[in-house]
Amino acid sequence: MAAKSRSARYYASNPKARAKKKKYDTSYHSTPERKKYRSELNSARRKRKINGKGGGDLSHTKSGKLVRESASKNRARQGANGRSTKK
Repeated sequence: MAAKSRSARYYASNPKARAKKKKYDTSYHSTPERKKYRSELNSARRKRKINGKGGGDLSHTKSGKLVRESASKNRARQGANGRSTKK
């Protein structure tokens, strides 16, 4: 099992902070923009017949297209100073 990240360790040892984060995350992910975003990704996965468990991720390109990519590559891509490093 992999070691917990620094933020995971923080939230595990600070229940008040974890509750505050959970409340924020719940409200953020229930906004119309996030619902639409998830809906678009889910419909694209269904069209490609990769919905459900497995099948890799759909990665957003700079041109706005969705391309299939391994989860490890898609989720590991982090931009310098918070900038996007889309394919």
